[in-house]
Amino acid sequence: MHIHILGICGTFMGSLAVLAKDLGHKVTGSDANVYPPMSTQLEAQGIQLMQGYDPSHLEPAPDLVVVGNAMSRGNPAVEHVLNKGLPYVSGPQWLADHVLRGRWVLAVAGTHGKTTTSSMLAWVLEHAGMAPGFLIGGVPQNFDVSARLGETPFFVVEADEYDSAFFDKRSKFVHYGPRTAILNNLEFDHADIFPDLPAIERQFHHLVRTIPSEGLVIHPTTEPALERVIQMGCWTPVQTTGEGGQWQANLLSEDGSKFEVIFEGAVQGVVDWGMTGQHNVANALATLAAARHVGVVPQQGVDALSAFKSVKRRMEKVAEVRGITIYDDFAHHPTAIATTLDGLRKKVGDAPIIAIVEPRSNSMKLGAHRDGLPESVVQADQVVWYAPANLGWDLAATAAECTIPSLVCDSLDGIIELVKNQAEPGTHVVIMSNGGFGGLHGKLAKALQ
Repeated sequence: MHIHILGICGTFMGSLAVLAKDLGHKVTGSDANVYPPMSTQLEAQGIQLMQGYDPSHLEPAPDLVVVGNAMSRGNPAVEHVLNKGLPYVSGPQWLADHVLRGRWVLAVAGTHGKTTTSSMLAWVLEHAGMAPGFLIGGVPQNFDVSARLGETPFFVVEADEYDSAFFDKRSKFVHYGPRTAILNNLEFDHADIFPDLPAIERQFHHLVRTIPSEGLVIHPTTEPALERVIQMGCWTPVQTTGEGGQWQANLLSEDGSKFEVIFEGAVQGVVDWGMTGQHNVANALATLAAARHVGVVPQQGVDALSAFKSVKRRMEKVAEVRGITIYDDFAHHPTAIATTLDGLRKKVGDAPIIAIVEPRSNSMKLGAHRDGLPESVVQADQVVWYAPANLGWDLAATAAECTIPSLVCDSLDGIIELVKNQAEPGTHVVIMSNGGFGGLHGKLAKALQ
């Protein structure tokens, strides 16, 4: 079968393409933005990528078109599909019908940490010899691929609350039918499709309604929004993590790189890993709870986490030039920016940190998070905000509210010049964006040489 994917370079759709190819289909795809790591992964898999949305990409007609949620009416390829009556489906629906049916699905949902936690969980199951399938919105460094079918009933999926397609406004995760579900956290996000937090809570409750009574829901004790979701009705056993929960961590190092895991009052082992930050400790506890549900004893899980290598673009060290370290990080919500910088600060002590932030997500462009931004960067010594041409709000006014030195730049060259003048050996530069940021990471590394 020939499947053509519209929006193939999105992390979800790119992963879907890998699974479709593994199932034996011929897979092609179009996207407006073809950039790494997804483009390189797809090309390595022998999947043909086409730039833009020209209707000619759909001739001769494929057997099925999988439509990404970034596609909307008016897109030339979408109009061609509808006008020609080509069979089409959303990505989440295709995944549910062709991959997840009949499997033990472990879903990881939440505003933050989905990719990292999914990667942890897939790795813990792999380490325990359970050869899971997975679909993750990033590339876990323990696997070097964002998706695979797997050889057993177990399948780990990053379960996003974003909508499924222009013709299906339900959250992606309502399609997945998990037996084990991690609800990491819940804050307001995706201002382009959700009017307020209660609207997102309702979608999370739709997910909870689909989990069997023999399943398991895992969530932290510290998230009022998730408590409200559970109180709407839950027919599944629940385990909690964090303060007062069944799963707790006793930090043995302030930066979270070493901690004891405690389940129901008993120490299960010590995680000693390369990750930092309180948020990653929380991700680890949820992972161990989910893995235990499918039969991985906690000590086994602890051993696996100690060998966990993180995910590309999650505080990924991409270069070290003349003693200056450059990181690539996906953080694009004030809470994620704050926890990432807090983890780095605890790791590097008094060393200088420069944060470079691109407000690129739809919620950022709409200004939904602007009030939280000044506070989110307090752990850095300096912040540089990138002002793209299409930003609909006053970034300079937000930057002026920062309590640390804060500058707005409207060009990559300007950012590079600034960092060149400021950074000295021992400086840590964190580049934060949910896109390719014009290749800033590589350009900056080159300029610093």
